[in-house]
Amino acid sequence: MSNLFSILQQFQPIALDEMEGVRLMNRTDTKFMIGRSDLDGLLQELVSNYRVLEVEGTRSNRYQTLYYDTPDFLSYTEHHNGKRMRYKIRKREYVESHMSFLECKQKLNNGRTIKSRIKLSQIDELLDAQENGFIDERTGMHREYEPKLWNSFVRITLVDTQVGERVTIDTDIAYHVGDREVSLPELVIIEVKRDEQSGKSQVLEHLKHHLVRPESMSKYCLGVALLYPQMKTNNFKKKLLKIEKIKLAYVA
Repeated sequence: MSNLFSILQQFQPIALDEMEGVRLMNRTDTKFMIGRSDLDGLLQELVSNYRVLEVEGTRSNRYQTLYYDTPDFLSYTEHHNGKRMRYKIRKREYVESHMSFLECKQKLNNGRTIKSRIKLSQIDELLDAQENGFIDERTGMHREYEPKLWNSFVRITLVDTQVGERVTIDTDIAYHVGDREVSLPELVIIEVKRDEQSGKSQVLEHLKHHLVRPESMSKYCLGVALLYPQMKTNNFKKKLLKIEKIKLAYVA
C-alpha cells in the first residue's frame, strides 16, 4: 500500500466542489475487474492525464454501503437474468466527507444510468416513510424493500476535466450480513463514467491495450452471489471464475 500512496501523490489533486462539472448523473458506466498487482502500473500511466479526488487530505476514500432489495431479491434476479431496465437501491456513507445519501440508480434500455439521491443525517437500516416515498417516485411503483447486505471499500476517484470523465477504482472490497462476511483484497473494480460529450479516454485505451474486457456484474450482485448460496448464479459463473483466478494469482 505504501507504493500506492506514493503513486497517488504524483497526481494533481481535485476537490469535491471542483467536480461539479463532471458529476455525470446521466451517463454510461463501463466496469472492469483487474488484480491488485496490476493497479500500480495502470495508475502510473494515468498520472499526466487525470487529477485525483482529495478529501480531508486523503486520496483513497472509504465508503460504506447498505443495499436494499425486495424479499425475493427482485433487483438481483433482474440483473442476473439480463433485464436491461432495472433499479438499484442503496444507502451510502462517504466516510471522509461525512455525508450519507439514499441513492436510486436506474439502468435504462440504452445502457445509460440515471442516479438520484437525497441526503441523510445518518444511515438507518429500515426505510422510513420519506425514503420509501422517494423510491416510489423514482421507480414509478411501490415495492417493499429490506436491507440485504453491507459493502465496504476504499475508492480512488480520478477525473479528466478536459474530456468530461470520471474513473472510480475500488479496492479492499468486503461484504457482510449478520455473521457472514467475505473479503476480496486481491480484487480491483474499475468503473469509467462518461456521457455523450466525453472525449477520448486514456484509461479505456490502456485497458483495451492490456486486453481487459468490460464486465457487467455490480458490487451488489457479487455480494449476493458470495453471501447467499441459495441464489441462482448461472449467468455470473464466468465472472466468479475470473475473480477466483485473480485471487489465486494474488496469493501466488
